[in-house]
Amino acid sequence: MSYTPINPSPKLLDQVRDRLRVKHYSIRTEEVYLQWIKRFILFHGKRHPSELGATEIEQFFNGLGG
Repeated sequence: MSYTPINPSPKLLDQVRDRLRVKHYSIRTEEVYLQWIKRFILFHGKRHPSELGATEIEQFFNGLGG
């Protein structure tokens, strides 16, 4: 038998989406922000952003330069 929490905390992207909607950002802005967050996470091997810092942000931006 597996245990499933009754109120699991929302996933990161759901939290971001909810926050953007509370602040009345446009849907297109929301979509673009979520795309960039996904790209950042994938760039760093699917590590959670809470594990990453300034060095990883710099690596991501440097990686965009092609």
